[in-house]
Amino acid sequence: MFEFEKNIGLKPGDTFAHLEVRKKMIRSQIIARGVKNPAVLKALEKVPRHRFVNESLENSAYDDAPLPIGEGQTISQPFIIAYMTAALELKGGEKILEVGAGSGYQAAVLSEIVGQVYTIEINENLAIDVAMRLKKIGCHNVSLKFGNGYKGWPEHAPFDGIIVTAAPNAIPQSLVEQLKIGGKMVIPVGKTNQDLIVVTKFPDGSVKKESRIPVRFVPMIRETENEE
Repeated sequence: MFEFEKNIGLKPGDTFAHLEVRKKMIRSQIIARGVKNPAVLKALEKVPRHRFVNESLENSAYDDAPLPIGEGQTISQPFIIAYMTAALELKGGEKILEVGAGSGYQAAVLSEIVGQVYTIEINENLAIDVAMRLKKIGCHNVSLKFGNGYKGWPEHAPFDGIIVTAAPNAIPQSLVEQLKIGGKMVIPVGKTNQDLIVVTKFPDGSVKKESRIPVRFVPMIRETENEE
């Protein structure tokens, strides 16, 4: 059974009332649906989700639903964040690439587990917001880049894991190439009907693609019209 930390250090803008709501969220939305990875649950306990939504929506931050963050984008429901993070099967200390920073919440959760997170956001306004939010809560092991993440971040490859928060029609080969041998990539794929795919890379360069659950993400913006 997962045990909550008794003396968790609160981050700026957080309160013990928020912490209690997070604990309830973890019990009812995450553990109840089968995500029981201790590292993931502890990360969700520590990160103040309400700091990643607009002030007018803070009271809804821990609800079992996605929420708008502006620019036509949303912060995913807590379960999806937990499920995708757990699917990476992290041990701690890894170097992770996130394509699509969005609100910054996924990167913040990852930062509690891994050594370094590299995240890319294509929307400049959202990228600015993410940088400020991560700074305000004292998140120092996340590197953020404004730009198109379709081709990844080759300067820092290979990555132990890759998590993608927008759906391409097919898995970009550029991201597969930047995945370390033995690493996993979690990515939604499809147009109208999307599946969350877990990609595992083998020593000979081949990959295993495993379909997990149906999801709904915004489409990934391609680098050129000729790319899938």
